[in-house]
Amino acid sequence: MKRYVVGITGASGAIYGLRLVEVLLASGGKVTLLLTNAGRQVTAFETGLKLPEPFADCQAALRGYFRGHEQFEYVALNDFFAPIASGTSAPDAVVVCPCSMGTAGRIAAGLSENQLERAADVALKERRELILVPRESPFNQIHLENLLRLSRAGAHILPAMPGFYQHPQSVADMVDFVVGKVLDSMKVEHQLCKRWGETE
Repeated sequence: MKRYVVGITGASGAIYGLRLVEVLLASGGKVTLLLTNAGRQVTAFETGLKLPEPFADCQAALRGYFRGHEQFEYVALNDFFAPIASGTSAPDAVVVCPCSMGTAGRIAAGLSENQLERAADVALKERRELILVPRESPFNQIHLENLLRLSRAGAHILPAMPGFYQHPQSVADMVDFVVGKVLDSMKVEHQLCKRWGETE
């Protein structure tokens, strides 16, 4: 069974991360979700999914959202005893979706002050897939330099830029396009969007 870590930070676009978790669970993978405090706030504001601050309450709300899926787990940012904190138990892929520029900067600097940053660091040092989905516009020079540094270290930088050649009919279609690109990078089969050149 493939094991994945998905981190949701305070950048706009929490729906991308939530949808990614749904699809990965449906694919048969085990998913560990990490959520920053800013990510929790933005998720509530953008999606209406209000996640309480106490860990147990947040965990219960997320289990409900993902319909109690047995392969879903939520880990606190300060839980460094979770298996994903160690290279001996590195997941197959770590995806930060969406990835704030603050989180990208801390990962680029090698800081591991919380479990999300540590999971990203583990992915890089163990040569596992690390995908960052920045949702920021415009980028300043510091952002670009951090993203370049991460790319050179082995991370895959995949900005949340939906395509329109598939003629999206809804926001959900545009979300699925970006999530589909992430899944392609992870080599996870999906049917979320029509590929270039495909017929109906």
